[in-house]
This record gives sequence, structure tokens and C-alpha cells, in this order.
Amino acid sequence: MTRQTRRLVSLPAATLTLLAIAVVSAQGQLPGAAEPERAFANGDANLDNRLSLDEFKDLLRSIPRKGAMPKAAAGLVDTAFQRLDADRDGKLTLAEFSKGGGLRPGAVGGPGGFGPFAKGGLAKKRPTPDAKPAARPNVASAPEKPLTPEQTKFFESKIRPVLATHCASCHSATSPKVRGGLLVDSREGLLKGGDNGPAVVPGNLEESLIITALRHEDEGMAMPPKGKLSDEVIADFETWIRMGAPDPRKAGRSKAAASASTVDIAKGREFWAFQPPKAVPAPTVKNGEWPRSDIDRFVLVSLEKAGLAPVADADRAGWLRRVTFDLIGLPPTPEELRAFLADPAPELEAKGRVADRLLGSLRFGERWGRHWLDVVRYAESSGKANILYPYAWRYRDWVIAAFNNDQPYDQFTREQLAGDLLSSSDEPTRAARIIATGFLAIGSKNHNERIRKQFALDLADEQIDVVGQAFLGLTIACARCHDHKFDPIPQRDYYALSGVFQSTQTFYGSLPGRIQNLNPSPLIELSPAAHQPNPGTILPPQQRAALEQQVEQLLTARDELAGEQPGSIQLLGLRNRLANARFTLASHTEDGRPRAYAMGAGERYEPIDSPLYVRGEIDEPAEVVPRGFLQVLSKDPRSASFRVQGSGRKTLADRIAARDNPLTARVMVNRIWLHLFGRGIVPTPDNFGTAGAPPTHPELLDALAVRFMDNGWSVKTLIREIILSRTYGLSSHHDPKAYELDPDNALLWRMSKRRLEAEALRDSVLAVGGRLVVTPPVASPVALVEDGPASRFRNFSNDANHVHRAVYLPLVRDQVPESLAIFDFADPSLVTAERGTTSGPTQALYLMNSPFVIRSAEAAADRILAAEVESEDQRISLAYRLFFARDPASSEVVRAKRFLETETAEGSKRSAWAALAQAFYAAAEFRYLD
Repeated sequence: MTRQTRRLVSLPAATLTLLAIAVVSAQGQLPGAAEPERAFANGDANLDNRLSLDEFKDLLRSIPRKGAMPKAAAGLVDTAFQRLDADRDGKLTLAEFSKGGGLRPGAVGGPGGFGPFAKGGLAKKRPTPDAKPAARPNVASAPEKPLTPEQTKFFESKIRPVLATHCASCHSATSPKVRGGLLVDSREGLLKGGDNGPAVVPGNLEESLIITALRHEDEGMAMPPKGKLSDEVIADFETWIRMGAPDPRKAGRSKAAASASTVDIAKGREFWAFQPPKAVPAPTVKNGEWPRSDIDRFVLVSLEKAGLAPVADADRAGWLRRVTFDLIGLPPTPEELRAFLADPAPELEAKGRVADRLLGSLRFGERWGRHWLDVVRYAESSGKANILYPYAWRYRDWVIAAFNNDQPYDQFTREQLAGDLLSSSDEPTRAARIIATGFLAIGSKNHNERIRKQFALDLADEQIDVVGQAFLGLTIACARCHDHKFDPIPQRDYYALSGVFQSTQTFYGSLPGRIQNLNPSPLIELSPAAHQPNPGTILPPQQRAALEQQVEQLLTARDELAGEQPGSIQLLGLRNRLANARFTLASHTEDGRPRAYAMGAGERYEPIDSPLYVRGEIDEPAEVVPRGFLQVLSKDPRSASFRVQGSGRKTLADRIAARDNPLTARVMVNRIWLHLFGRGIVPTPDNFGTAGAPPTHPELLDALAVRFMDNGWSVKTLIREIILSRTYGLSSHHDPKAYELDPDNALLWRMSKRRLEAEALRDSVLAVGGRLVVTPPVASPVALVEDGPASRFRNFSNDANHVHRAVYLPLVRDQVPESLAIFDFADPSLVTAERGTTSGPTQALYLMNSPFVIRSAEAAADRILAAEVESEDQRISLAYRLFFARDPASSEVVRAKRFLETETAEGSKRSAWAALAQAFYAAAEFRYLD
């Protein structure tokens, strides 16, 4: 027995585990510190959040080494496993694995040990022979212009974290030695630069040395020196320079000053958004005959104060088209139009029947669920490194079902934040609530982040950002590096929330062993008793046997490559194939049935409180902050901290969904109003803070928020009340006087014209052509591709052959389907409360040339020609009802007949009608709502 072997066999089992983790980390297979969670994730081949004995053994033998592990040491593995398996269930949980290794979350870790400006970096750019120093403006002394909220958000989310992670260790005021005289922890430091001149020249990429360094264009000043940052990061810095390098920072602060907040919480509570909504009685108006509801009275009183009056009501056909699109995202059928126009009931009664029919349609959840998916940045891949998430679709379907079932919004909120912690009476309910927590798992992530601590903090930051904007309308994530610049949110509050999410385990699910995936994660297996749909196929016995043999061959081949470098292409490819084969085996039961998995959240084995990181830098921790909520939304500072077992997510969910929270109901009411009128009562729907716009009708917002809660947080009840108001029923007619005084229609003197969203436009093209399949598909095409880089999914990016509703289209980040991307689809990496609306030539070209539109035009022609009508005039009338939900004027009939006659003379009657259908698809009336 060798000395090395004797030394190994003498180690206790727990120490052997720790040694394995440390060696794996040190050899580069698990970059960063020797953290148990990353090692555990890499060993968890079947993503079930447990390590079997085989997985445990394979984790140890996967350590890059010279030659095989000594047999004596290998013989101790069974003993080590048994000692760690405290509950004797034959599997190691993360808690058992980690505690056996003697580690705790956050106990180790830190920066990767290098800074991008190390070894000189920008400070040591070598001038070429005979080069004369260029004259540079003294930009460091230039006055700083006020920044917009968008500029501040871009810097805080894209620029500051990179500077803090990769630069500050060598180039900040707290560095033991500042390299080359360059400081990056303040605006002045970057503008002044180091020994060789300014690192940043606002608006000038060529003069900004930081760009040259990031691009690695000069070997002597490449940053980081140990490896180039991603193209995405470099593009962010280029965008930042072009926009003028907005930077809200002042001179760097010391650790002691980090916790010395100047935020006045008491004064902050005086702001309108932090005051509880009050049920204000509807006002008295001069024109008492016009209002139909309290909504109308609040609107009319504002108009009367401005000396304005509402325009006329929309006609029945126009109202029906509007409300049908708003509620289900599809045009009314000719039959629905005919029935509504012929309804002899009083106006309000007839409209009420339409409202109930639409609210009861399964199409309602698909329409309104998509609005919510915009807000929660839904996608089926990670972005950045772009790893596929084949189980994200379960969360999408849960959202659609929640809206169809009119789940109370407070419960809707609780389940997404802490559904796994709520008591459930049966397995279907429990599974649905676990799926709801996919809200926390579907966000964008950098799977290539080498520093585990940085990945964990970035993941928590992304979760804080979406929680703050989605439920509270606050940009809480802006307080990561300093007190919030606009709202009463001290940096301590940010890290109180960060502790909640750092104490949460996020199950986003990506296979260990994958290339370009340094941060794998398990999935959550759902009980068969939950009866969740599953797209998987049966694994026949012969195929299982072949896969098991393949795994053994791959393991043998990997052991033979033990002397190779961990990053070699051959070894990485082998590990990739091994991960696929093992997951296919593990994702099926012994009898071949596929297991049901979901993304979601759970409790970490041991909760932690997060330090406050000075300037957001992971190597600058200050005092530890107890887990908690925002002080400005708590009764007093003491109640802001959570004194609970576990992460505190359930307490957080209860605080956010509480009736006395002044923001939650207001924010959702405002979202509903936005989607029905094209503009929120608060025009900045994702920012109710002091940098946002004030409400145009504050009393109306409060009255609706209180009524929303009084009616059981029912979204459908609120929508029904709004769409039956006279305000919603106004026409879009132009009034010169009103337009001069209120060009943005903030006072609601008419209904603003709106372009259909991308999904409604695409679905309408299919519906009019009779091609739309309304039966929801099972799962997503992404689920068939399974885990791996998003590049594997490119063959599915063309949506011309997809005939289900757009909400069911596969949505991979950076691969948004063409029919959606062209018409201003929401960026799935960002929280999007309100989409922009653009008009460009590519949109017109798409409607004229897209195979998708041409195929639908031909189908619409076939549908119209197959209709049983008595004359060509009636056929034209049918076309107008299909496309525009109205009857044509006599002049339109004449023009249509003339067009058809001309086209028929040059081709067939079918081709003539297809050409007319395509012209109707491209018409502004088809794309816009009056």
C-alpha cells in the first residue's frame, strides 16, 4: 500500500466526502470554491435532488486525476455513504451530503482570485514607437447630467455587477494596492482613468480604453487577464458608452459607511403609494345622466373639471370587436356578431351576456395568462449561456388555468412565492402549487458563472427584481449596491430580501455534465397521483438495456481519459453523452413510464442571513442583515425582520398578499386597466415609486383596489365591471378641442386606438383562415428536445407550421418566433408590464410575404368560397364580418368586386380571393382596435 493510499484510508467518511469535493473544485471541474451544493448538483445525474450510492460513487470517480483512485480508498466509499445517510433511506439529501462535508452555505467562496485589471491591465497599455499622446478632454470634471430611471437601471443591472465582480479587487478605494492608479468604484475614477488615461470617454467607444481591454484587442491590456468576458457583457459596455456612460455613483464608501443609511422611512411612508388605499365615495357630476357606474363618475368629474366631455358611444359592432379581443384575444365570429346585433335586450343586459360568455371561455386564460407571462419574464431557456428549460411549460399552463379558474389574486400571489410551503389537501393541489413556484425558477441565469457565490447572489437579485416589479410595482433591485436613489428602500432591506432567496433552493433543472453549464440544478418530481400531463414516451426494455450498457461504456471511457485536462473537448463531449444517457434512464420508472418533473422552489437545508455587500461587491461583506421585508411596507422597523424557521418565503408571501399592503391590489388593478384601455391609471405600471408617474385618477384607483379586495380579489369580477362601464364603451372618434387639451387621452375623453399585440394578430390570422387549433397542446416542443444548449432548438424557430395559439409557441430566449418578434413581443429576459408599439417596414413586408400569412390567406379564401351564400355581394359581406367584424359600405362592396374581377381575369377565382384576403390581413383596420 502506498503512502498516499494509507493516508486516504485513514480518513473518516465525512472527510473523504469533503476531500472529493475539494479535489473536484481544485481541478477545475467545479470552478470556484469547494462548495457542497455545486458538487451535489454535479453528482445528481437524474435531477431528483438526491444522491444514490451509484451517483455518489460516480461523483468521486469523476475527479480528474492521474490514474485510477486507489482501491483501498475506493473501498471506503460504501462506508462513507452509509455514515452520511442519516435517515437510512438509501439516498443522500443535500443536507446530509453538506453536513457530512462539514460545510455550511456561505462558509466558503468568494471571488475567483483575479481582477480583470490585474497584471497591469488598462494601466499598462504600451504606446507604439513615436506615438504622440492624444489630447483628451477633461471629462472627469464635466458636470454630471441627471440620469433617467432607465439609465440608472441599465447601469445597476448590466455594468456595476461586472465592475464589482471582475475589477474592484484591484481597482477600488478599498484594494490593498490600486493597480496602475485606476479606480473603477466611482464615476470620477473611470473618467479620470489610470496612468494611461481615462478608461471611459462617454459616447466614444474608440477612446474608451475599457472597451479595448474587454475586447482583448491588445494583449498587454486584456481584461480579465485570465479570460475574455462574454460577448453579451462586452455589448452591454458598448451600449453603456454610447448612451453617455450614465453612472449614478459618487466616490467609494467604506464598509463602516455602508450600513449608515440616510433613508427616512417615516417620511417615505407619506408618499401616496405607501398609504393604504381608501374607498372614496363616487363624486357628484354635472351631467348625471351620462354615467352608468361609479367608474364613469370618477372619469366624468375629471373631464368636467378640465372643461371636456366624453365623445359618443361606440356602436355595437365596434364594442363587440373590442371586448372580444380584450378578453380572449380573438375576433368575434360572424355568428357571434349576428347574435349580438339582433339581441333585443336592453344595452347593458345584452353586453352583460357577452361579458359572461367571454369570461367563461377557456380562451380567456390564454389571453390574460399571456399578460402575466410578460410580467414574470417567462421563457423556456436561461438566456446568456442559454440552456434549455424543458419543463417551463408547466408554469405557463398553471398561469392559464389560474386565470380561467379566477383564482383569487392574493392566493395567486402566495402560491407563486411559496406554494411548496402551503398546506394541500390532495396531490393534484400540491403539485399545482409546486408548479406555481416555477415563477422563481424561470428567470434568466448565467450558467457559465464560475464563482458560485456570485451565481447565488445574481439568482437572488433576479428573483428580488421580478417580485418587486410584478407584485409591488417597485424597483427593489436598484438597492443592491446602495440605498435606493428614489424610493425609501435602504440597502439593508435589499439584503434582508436577498437572505430569503439565498435560503431558497431554486429547481430550474439542467443536467450536470453539460458543456457550458457550470451551475446545474435538480428538478422536482411530481407524484403520479397528481395526474399531471407528461409528454414523455415509454422506454422499452430493450432500449433501457442498451442505455445501461452505453453508460457503462462511457464510464469506462471516461476513466481511461483520467489523465486528460478537465476542459478537453474529448472529455467534455464524453461527459455530455453520459449526462444524456443517465438522465434518460433516471427519468423513467423501472417499467419504462416517464416521470413527471417540474421547475420550482424549495427550502434550503439551512437558511442563512445575508451580509450587506458594500457597493454590491462579493468580496466586500459588511454586517449580516436578518431576513425580512421592506421597512416602508411594514408597521414598524422591528416587524420588517422575519423571526421564523426556514427561508421566510411564506411570511414574505403573506406580507405581499396582505390586505393592508398598500401596493399589491393597486398594482394589479392598474395592470387590468392598462390592458383594457391601453394606458394605466398609473402610466408607469412597473414603477409606483417616486420616480414613476403619479396616477391620473387616484381616487378611482383606490376605489377599484378596495372593491377588488372586497370582491375576493376576483380578476374576472373587476374586468366585468370595467367593460360594462360607459367609459370603456366610448368610441375612438376624434375631438379637436379635447385633443388640444389632452393629446395623450389621460382623462379618457375617448377610447384610444390600439394596435393588436403580436399574439392577437397572429391568432387572428389563423382564426379568420379557419386554421386555428384551439385545443391546447400537451407540453412544448422544447420538452421534446430536452436539456442542453438552445442551439439545438433552432430547427423549431420557424412558426409557420404551428397552428395553436401563440401563447403555446416555444419561447426560447434569443429565438423568439418571427411572427411575435416583428410586432414588439416582450423581451422574455425582462419584466415587461407594458409593451412598446412600433411601426416599421418589416411588419408590412411580413404581412405581404410571410408563408404563414400567405397560407392563411389561401385558407380564408377557401372558407369564404365554401360558404353557402346567394350572391357575390353576400360573399363580400361575409369577408368583412370575418376580417373586420362589421358589414361593408356599398362603396367597399363595389371596390371589392372590381378587384376580384381583375384578379380572376389574370388567374383563378381562388387566387383572386386569396389576394383579397391577404390585402385585408395587411389593412390597418385588421391590425388596430377602435
